[in-house]
Amino acid sequence: MQATSLIDAIDAVLPQTQCTKCGYDGCRPYAQAIANGEVPINRCPPGGDEGVAELARLLNVPVLPLDAARGEHGPLLAAVIDEAHCIGCTLCIQACPVDAIVGANKRMHTVLPELCTGCDLCVPPCPVDCIGMAPANRAWTPADAQAARQRHQGRAERLARLAADNARLMADTPEDKPPAAAPAEHDAERKRSAVENALARARARRAAKP
Repeated sequence: MQATSLIDAIDAVLPQTQCTKCGYDGCRPYAQAIANGEVPINRCPPGGDEGVAELARLLNVPVLPLDAARGEHGPLLAAVIDEAHCIGCTLCIQACPVDAIVGANKRMHTVLPELCTGCDLCVPPCPVDCIGMAPANRAWTPADAQAARQRHQGRAERLARLAADNARLMADTPEDKPPAAAPAEHDAERKRSAVENALARARARRAAKP
């Protein structure tokens, strides 16, 4: 089997939650590492023992117990935002690997439960701890995995385009025009101030709760 075909076959077995618990930035890089013989097949908690067994059959290697250091397998969870405390900082939106969170700067955010993979990557960045994980009350299906793969790929392509556009803009900016950086610095300071004020308001609301 050619290398690309093998990576595709391994990637097809992985659940596409893009949770990074395997130590890689998504399911595809982990599939590539497995195909290269760099890592074992038991580092995917969402796939569980069944996923490990399927990878073992595909690669004709011994079945391994799930690596508990990577997390435990369990029912599908979905992120839930406490909208009353959301400050609209967009950090969770930036962290979501499959574009399952919608909202805008300084506007309430919400999770689309039918798109959420349960990766919990949005939880740590939240500065007001208003995101939790709750049972999704449904099973993760192959159709879910395929849709999550496509959204993850689309997000990666979008971010790559933005990075390329920013690089071109930076390259087109003459080096002898330092004053042009002043507005950007002012905007950054204004945004930091807005976030700090929003955090203060959120803490005050929480402190006032009985």
